[in-house]
Amino acid sequence: MSSKKRIIVDLLRHGEPEGGEVLRGRVDHQLTELGWEQMQKSAGLDNKNVPSSASPKWSHIISSPLKRCREFAEQLSQQNNLPLSVMDQWQEIDYGDWDGMPLKDWKQQAAEQFREFRKDLSKLAPPNGENYLTFKDRVLGAWKEIGELEDGSHVLVVTHGGVLRVVLPTVLGMALNKSYPLHIPFACFSRVRLEFTEDRVSYSLLFHNTAEHSSN
Repeated sequence: MSSKKRIIVDLLRHGEPEGGEVLRGRVDHQLTELGWEQMQKSAGLDNKNVPSSASPKWSHIISSPLKRCREFAEQLSQQNNLPLSVMDQWQEIDYGDWDGMPLKDWKQQAAEQFREFRKDLSKLAPPNGENYLTFKDRVLGAWKEIGELEDGSHVLVVTHGGVLRVVLPTVLGMALNKSYPLHIPFACFSRVRLEFTEDRVSYSLLFHNTAEHSSN
């Protein structure tokens, strides 16, 4: 008889950070008040980070170490007695010299690399930063580790837009450099089911960006 395991993963992008319209990789901005509210709403929490009766019953939380993710995850963990793992693998790509640059300037400076990236993943290499292939392998390594959790786990991962542009296309079988049709706004909340049978794993995207949909 084959062994089976099922794990549910909720993926939550951070809310609006301080600092305005800039490129954020390792730039460590805190959330704005609106950003906190966005994440609370997406996760089904009240203004004290307490889940409602309809909220997910998470077994534990995983978070990026950057403030715009970690501070929310820490408060949620402390107030609801949930285990928290803060893991470097879930942080945003390091944009090097581009980090913190106004978006309008970055779009001009990075345009040529992104044109090449759409043909070849290896072409995205921010100056003095983290190249895309290293970033991809880091994120997929962290995603694979989730499969080591026990059967029935329901984990909340608090992370970044760039990370989700690796995980969600992988779940959907999309090319990573063709993910732009996926809308991943601040506080985007998505759920993936992982099912393991012997040495095989299958993924199902159960829903995507539900908070924004329900608000409209």
